[in-house]
Formats: sequence, C-alpha cells, structure tokens
Amino acid sequence: MSLLKLGLPKGSLEEPTIDLFARAGWKVRRHPRNYFPDIDDPEITARLCRVQEIPLYVQDGVMDAGLSGKDWVAETGADVHVVSDLCYSRATSRPARWVLAVAGDSPYQKPEDLRGKRIATELMGVTRAYFDKLGIPVTISHSWGATEAKVVEGLADAIMEVTETETTIRAHNLRIIAEVFSTNTVFIANKAAWNDPEKRRKIEQIDLLLQGALRAEELVCLKLNAPASQLDAILDLLPALNSPTVSPLRNASWYSVETVVNVRLVRDLIPSLRNAGAEGILEYALNKVI
Repeated sequence: MSLLKLGLPKGSLEEPTIDLFARAGWKVRRHPRNYFPDIDDPEITARLCRVQEIPLYVQDGVMDAGLSGKDWVAETGADVHVVSDLCYSRATSRPARWVLAVAGDSPYQKPEDLRGKRIATELMGVTRAYFDKLGIPVTISHSWGATEAKVVEGLADAIMEVTETETTIRAHNLRIIAEVFSTNTVFIANKAAWNDPEKRRKIEQIDLLLQGALRAEELVCLKLNAPASQLDAILDLLPALNSPTVSPLRNASWYSVETVVNVRLVRDLIPSLRNAGAEGILEYALNKVI
C-alpha cells in the first residue's frame, strides 16, 4: 500500500502522544529543525501539526489520519470519519471541558447574565452556536492565547476556555458559571482513506494498539503462590478481566495464581492476600491490554 500519512499533534499533546505511541509499539523520533518525525514503521509517514489544523488536513486528504480534539473537529466542521475516542492528555485521562468563566467578584451568575457582554475564546464557532441556541446576544472575539488574562485585563467580560483541572482558572481568580462542551482526543480518518482496504487495515491496527496501551494504564498484573488449603479464600479476593489463571505447582499443596487488576486496588489488595496466606506476590506493569 502507499504510505499512511499520519498527523500527530504539536504542542501540549505532543509529549503524551509520542509516549502513547511508544507504549503501543511505535517509536517516534523528532527532529529539532522540522516537523517530520521518524517513525519505525515502513507503512507510516508522520508529521507534527497544530491540533486545531489537523481536522481540515485530514478532511482534505493532506493527511490520511490524525489525532485531534473533538472540540476542533466540531469547531472546523471537518467532514472526517471518527475512528475512536482516545482519552489521554498531559494532566489527566478524563475528558477536558470548555467552560464559561467570569471574574470571581463579578455579578454574573449564569450565561443569561452575559447578555450584550464581550466573550473571548479560541473556539468561536462552538461559542457562537452555544449562545445562539440560548438566544443570548453577545459579542465574541477571538483570543490568540492567554485567554484567562482577558477578563483580568478588562478586555472581556467572560471567557470560553478549556480546562482539565481548573488550576489556571483559579489562578486567575476566575469563576465557572457554565460547562459548555466536553472534549477529548479523537483518532480521525479521511473518508477516502477509511474506505481504502489497505489504509483502513493500518488505521485499525494503530487504533487497536493505542486503545490497548490506554487500557493498560490503569491495570497491573498480580502473580502469587497460594496454598491449596487457602485457594478459594484467595480467589474470592481477586477481581479479574475474566477469571484468574490458576496453575498447579510441582508441590501439589501449592498453586500459582495470576490475574489483572486495577492499579488503585493494589495497595489494599496485597495486604489482604498476604493475610489470606498468599506468598511470593509479584506486581508488574502492563504495556497493552487488548
């Protein structure tokens, strides 16, 4: 097949994306003087682009597939095939939120209070559609960055801005009065590329392994030895994707048990297993869970 042209986001998602691809099985090596990183797959050619631009490049066939934000697919109105949601970011695996925020000491308590006011945002189309749907006339201006400062500087009465942890919002003494749009990273494909059997095969391979790497983030493998007399009690403690693997050992009075569990359960689970008689408990990380 011809090379799959893959768009990778440049900016805040760049490092998390390259890390995700590494865990999925692809090494991406950037060059300091251009936007065409090497990727160790002879079927893929990659390029780094601003996340805002990728949807239209994919729509127009400049790229066959790429990773962008659900927000920017909506903002650009790009006609692309959404392959899957990929919830990852710099700070958290939760979806980010576009919120309407005002100064902490302002009188505005709800979107209706902003009638006739000035709103600064990067996401102008989505913001306009939101206020039009509510029937609230506002003036919307494009923000080229540092959006949170626009209210502080008196350049806007409110902002529409994306947040994951609200840290920057609070640092500027802003207050959220509405959550407007939930967004996350999406894997998108050009519709002609998606209908090409060879390119679709490659896109689906990438998606399968990226999803597997994301799923593995919250899981670990536990392996332990269990005395036969306590096997049932130990198995009762263990969650699993399906059921634990239990294998007899050379010593017939012991079994080897292996399972996959959520990493958040481990700190409580291991002491309970030890108290139930388990020995030789091992925990190890997973790269992918398919």
